[in-house]
Amino acid sequence: MRTDNFPLPSRRAFAGLLTAGAGLAALTACTPENATPSPAAATVPVQADVTPSAAASSTAAAPTTEPTPTAEPTVATPSPTPSSSLKTQQSLTDPTSPWVIVNKHRPLNPQNFVPADLVQPAVRLAVSGEAALLNSTTAAAAEKMFGAAASEGVIMTLASGYRSYTTQVSTYNGYVASTGQAAADRASARPGHSEHQTGWAFDIGDGGGACSFQPCFAEQPAAVWAKANAHKYGFVVRYPWMFHETTGYFYESWHLRYIGVEGGGGGGAPGPAPTRDKIEGV
Repeated sequence: MRTDNFPLPSRRAFAGLLTAGAGLAALTACTPENATPSPAAATVPVQADVTPSAAASSTAAAPTTEPTPTAEPTVATPSPTPSSSLKTQQSLTDPTSPWVIVNKHRPLNPQNFVPADLVQPAVRLAVSGEAALLNSTTAAAAEKMFGAAASEGVIMTLASGYRSYTTQVSTYNGYVASTGQAAADRASARPGHSEHQTGWAFDIGDGGGACSFQPCFAEQPAAVWAKANAHKYGFVVRYPWMFHETTGYFYESWHLRYIGVEGGGGGGAPGPAPTRDKIEGV
């Protein structure tokens, strides 16, 4: 198994890792830049406790005049190790993996990565050019999600999709020039540190056009619907309320990240999964 592949039991577990950064220091955006990531915690099988009655029965009985014949010894079949019994394994470092981790302290490798399968999804667009593109898997899932929202009377727009390394350089340098580097680092990701570059993430807008990229967007129909339903289509709201000290970003109700549906191994048909919220960089 590749060293960058960590066996993860489900989409639910990965969504929890994204939110809380549990088990991997690299998942936590507030990790000091020079800190060495700690290895993932090992899964240790739990041995059942021995009850007092069982312990008592294990003691030797008084010998009898005629020993009782013993049965053939039974060889126990070893249980599979946790890692061998897990079906889902996704790379946390490969940018083409739906579970790649990228944040303010964890850049893409290579930093100028470009998805090979960028497409424009058949959804309502509020942007054009590269910002209207997603990788093909995310685009297909987005089409289903936007369609489901529309069937319930909620109109979403794609407000910002793929963001190239070159675009990030220009945007970040503009922030630095106008507000200084410290403020720029609080407001945005440095080039090569953005989920938007992977094609797995995008920002949504509301069909009414109100509160785009503002805190009040959380109260708009598109955001309310996404928070309650996006997980059915493989998405999490990536930067949750009151997790800014962990993620490095204040609540972004508009930023969705594709990680796959429960039991789908990063893809597949929509299925049950928890509503979760997210970790890293716009």
